[in-house]
Amino acid sequence: MSRLLQRMQRHLDLKYSAVRPLVEGRITRLIGLTLEAVGLQVAIGDNCEIQVRPGVRVEAEVVGFSGDRIYLMPLDSIDGLQPGARITPLGGAGQVDVGPGLLGRVLNGVGKPLDGKGPIEATERVSLGGEVINPLNRHPIERTLDVGIRAINSLLTVGRGQRLGLFAGSGVGKSVLLGMMTRYTEADIIIVGLIGERGREVKEFIEHNLGAAGLARSVVVASPADDSPLMRLRAAQLATRIAEYFRAQGRNVLLLMDSLTRYAQAQREIALAVGEPPATKGYPPSVFAKLPRLVERAGNGATGGGSITAFYTVLTEGDDQQDPVADAARAILDGHVVLSRRLAEQGHYPAIDVEASISRAMPAIVGEGHLALAMRFKQLMSRYQQNEDLITVGAYSKGSDADTDFAIERMPVLRSFLQQSLNEAKPMAQCIQELSMVLSPPPKPSMGNPAAVTPVAGVRR
Repeated sequence: MSRLLQRMQRHLDLKYSAVRPLVEGRITRLIGLTLEAVGLQVAIGDNCEIQVRPGVRVEAEVVGFSGDRIYLMPLDSIDGLQPGARITPLGGAGQVDVGPGLLGRVLNGVGKPLDGKGPIEATERVSLGGEVINPLNRHPIERTLDVGIRAINSLLTVGRGQRLGLFAGSGVGKSVLLGMMTRYTEADIIIVGLIGERGREVKEFIEHNLGAAGLARSVVVASPADDSPLMRLRAAQLATRIAEYFRAQGRNVLLLMDSLTRYAQAQREIALAVGEPPATKGYPPSVFAKLPRLVERAGNGATGGGSITAFYTVLTEGDDQQDPVADAARAILDGHVVLSRRLAEQGHYPAIDVEASISRAMPAIVGEGHLALAMRFKQLMSRYQQNEDLITVGAYSKGSDADTDFAIERMPVLRSFLQQSLNEAKPMAQCIQELSMVLSPPPKPSMGNPAAVTPVAGVRR
């Protein structure tokens, strides 16, 4: 009897042991970008490994299910996949290597190096998902961040921990502007996410826009347009996770993501592939749910910790500022910088439309004098734009409005102030000083030549 009890006890110990047999599934169907599998016990977000052909395995992520059917999205190409291919669960969400050894490196969407400099020297391994910060524990935006761009420093001042959108169509200089920020910013660490862009632009951005000095304190995560939509999503999440790691170390991080629109398009491809119905202009609801989840991970940490100041480029299709992604991004960001095609065609770089742009954190982080100068500058630009047609054809009568007269007089100086050479850095203090100078009336001629004096009535400073 005792022997029977011992055998039963061993059976119970084995049944409730932490060791579980490895359960493999098989692929039953391939539809577009989506794989269907059966025989798996997995959850949304879990990773699996597919044996595409002998010696070739591809990682995939669980993106949906229906009954006993599991929907997966592969990270890489699955050329050669056959019906019934084996699929093995790998566990929960992905883990990534982080550490100071990431600086100066170029990675793909899963953290593997693309620069041929050998393996990453990591100090720890963290979850890709990151941690949610209680909004009441975040340190408020109180300090400015110098990005080295005169138009932004003076008129659209950025605060540490602020999140802004860079709204632009194609070919108006957004990549060049991002490259200038990486070289001239006072941030400690720069994280660059190149999501869904042309493969040619990745190397050009690193060599021409970023440069050796910028790369030395940067981490670049690149996922070009020919990557799978899941890889593009992972790249955006990885860039954000690396920024979170350095913020946790007390560093001030500048996160530049190009672009948020490609991230939304990648999620649209995945959602449509698993059967989610389209809503606004072909974008399923899950797209607009994922955007704030990604953006809210940036910002300030707890008091005394680091910060993530983020710029997300938003592609406006056909220069339409009411594009669904652009409209959603504008609502969840702390400001937006609009690049104008009209200015770019005039050779005006950076092509920042200061009238259409705004920094919501600026009133809280700059002095009253600086804020008054910035508002005065925008008022003069707006007054000139309102009367530009009359001024161009010579129908405007001088003396009709003092502000318009002053705007006409100072317009060449104001436009020159907004332009900046690619290799020219403008510190914050210098920008404020120059802003005060361009808004000051020009010195009056000597009284020895009174005929040359042209008084301007009602000019406000």
